[in-house]
Amino acid sequence: MDIASILGLVICFGMVVFGIITSGGISSAGSYIHIPSMVITFGGSFAAILASYTLQDFVAGLKSFALIFKIPAVNTSEMIKKIIDLSNIARKEGLLSLEEAATDLDDEFLKKGILLIVDGTDPELVRAIMETELISVEGRHKSKISFWESVGSMGPAWGMIGTLVGLVNMLQNMSDPDSIGPSMSTALITTLYGSLLANWICAPVASKLKSNNEKEIMEKEIMIEGLLSIQAGENPRVIEEKLKSFLSPTDRITADDGGETDG
Repeated sequence: MDIASILGLVICFGMVVFGIITSGGISSAGSYIHIPSMVITFGGSFAAILASYTLQDFVAGLKSFALIFKIPAVNTSEMIKKIIDLSNIARKEGLLSLEEAATDLDDEFLKKGILLIVDGTDPELVRAIMETELISVEGRHKSKISFWESVGSMGPAWGMIGTLVGLVNMLQNMSDPDSIGPSMSTALITTLYGSLLANWICAPVASKLKSNNEKEIMEKEIMIEGLLSIQAGENPRVIEEKLKSFLSPTDRITADDGGETDG
């Protein structure tokens, strides 16, 4: 469970509630709940997105919200260590020995690359096959990111539509001065809802999905480079230094502490 995502969303909500209560008192909180405005803003936003996507993609986009609460199973330092272990096996026992080692791997992408190497596939073809799959994975991730970015852009727009509807209703009752204030307040609520949808929900979700995507894609790029280096017969220590170039200075220190290579 990713605690940062939960804390971030809860604290954002808390800050809004704190602002409402400290500026208008607890009694004013009820005025921020307006069902028709919610229907216009949230209902309109998601309905417009539904019209923009297929039903399958729409449902997949909604389900991707849960992904921000999961810690991605990405550990680049550990992956580099695993590739170095494979390179040591290949160096001592030959490429064919990797087939047995592949049976113990959980990562299907890495296992697929190893089996291609064991089968004697041309290096350029190995790269092409694995990069094609990488592009496919990234495309699926980007479609979910785009979903939340689209919802985020719809929220303020539909909030403004709700505000305009409220203003029209207010102007129709200008003969009653006492109703102008409450009517204006109700009209502006939809703009607040639209801003909350965009900045409290959609922007953080899209950003977290982008971050997770970048980490996973980098790990798979490390796999590709590592496997091609193993196939080329490069020294494990050279492979290690090459793969560490993908890491930040802090992560390189972690990788250095992770284990030694056999020269």
